[in-house]
Amino acid sequence: MIGYLEGSLLNKYEDRILLLVNHVGYEVLLPSFVMDTLEGKAIGEQVSVHIYYYQTERQPKPTLIGFNLEAEKEFFQYFISVEAIGPIKAAKALTISIREIARAIETNDVETLKQLKGIGTRTAQKIIATLKGRVEKFALIRKEEEVEKSESTFTGDFTVQVFEVLVNQLGHKAVDAKLLIKKALDRQPSISTPEELFDEVYRGEIG
Repeated sequence: MIGYLEGSLLNKYEDRILLLVNHVGYEVLLPSFVMDTLEGKAIGEQVSVHIYYYQTERQPKPTLIGFNLEAEKEFFQYFISVEAIGPIKAAKALTISIREIARAIETNDVETLKQLKGIGTRTAQKIIATLKGRVEKFALIRKEEEVEKSESTFTGDFTVQVFEVLVNQLGHKAVDAKLLIKKALDRQPSISTPEELFDEVYRGEIG
């Protein structure tokens, strides 16, 4: 099963790309918010995508759905656990960033969820009922489209785990991740576990 592809951009279409990897062209369906991040990419440039691989007995032809971050793919897997939202409908629905969708879920914001393609009031309410309390970390995905990985300069304490999640999973720059952690610890000096720290970072960002 394919989980990640990196190669040369052969073509861009309205909702998908053709990616050349080791002399094989892979057609990858992209949600709108992912396609938007490739707007500046020219044919022949290098592109990498995390892949959700979809194939069933009813749909024997494999469908590859691509994301910029592993965290976006992880959120997608939560999203399709909602009743009546399958992978294809979900891919078409994601017209705004995962960050915005996760925040809407955690704050009961039905109106924002209704901005998603094909999502009405009833389905938006179902999304919140199913996922609220499970997608908090995705509300911290970095806004910028370019993802940078960086090594932690924290050593030997619980901040390392939170730093690595912010940088390597959620796409924050190292300097921004350090600032988020510092602000959280300034607000709550008694924090002593990664879970408490992450919760405080989340509260500071969404509050």
